[in-house]
Amino acid sequence: MKRLFAAIKIHPSPEFGSVVRSLTSELKHERIKWVELHNMHLTLKFFGETEESQIPAINQALSAATATVAPFTLHISRTGIFGSRYDPRVIWFGIDPEPGLQKLAENVIGNLQQAGWEPDRQNFVPHLTIGRIKEIKDKALFQQVIAGYREVNIQEQKVNELILFESILRREGPEYIALKRFPLLNH
Repeated sequence: MKRLFAAIKIHPSPEFGSVVRSLTSELKHERIKWVELHNMHLTLKFFGETEESQIPAINQALSAATATVAPFTLHISRTGIFGSRYDPRVIWFGIDPEPGLQKLAENVIGNLQQAGWEPDRQNFVPHLTIGRIKEIKDKALFQQVIAGYREVNIQEQKVNELILFESILRREGPEYIALKRFPLLNH
């Protein structure tokens, strides 16, 4: 069994790192598990524990999903939270609407569904998880800090491929291994 997900690898720019460092500094008294910059990615499908015998079908579906999508540019901007104001769970960076990303996501979902994988219950909301909240002691300050980054422009990134990753969970944090890369159209 392998713990798998399909994602776009994010290569954080200096500005991206700067925003994350500022947030970590301003929220240093809160219990937040920050995602390491080298692990940043935009998940299109989380498979979880998967039999190795299923990987060829996944590869075929992902290859077909990328075959008709041209490279595109992601615009990473905005900071927000999932959960309520009173019980925030995740801090995220938003991804501006992008037709290429939407088409890729629809292709991935549709091709995997044809291959026997059920779509996720939730709609695809493109975002980058940057922190998982364990506990917030000062909710007013937390909300004030997040509000200060709500409209920040973070980074642009050209997307040329989708990657099937294996996630190996370790005490010091997850390790992501690229199992297969799926180039976008004409790349």
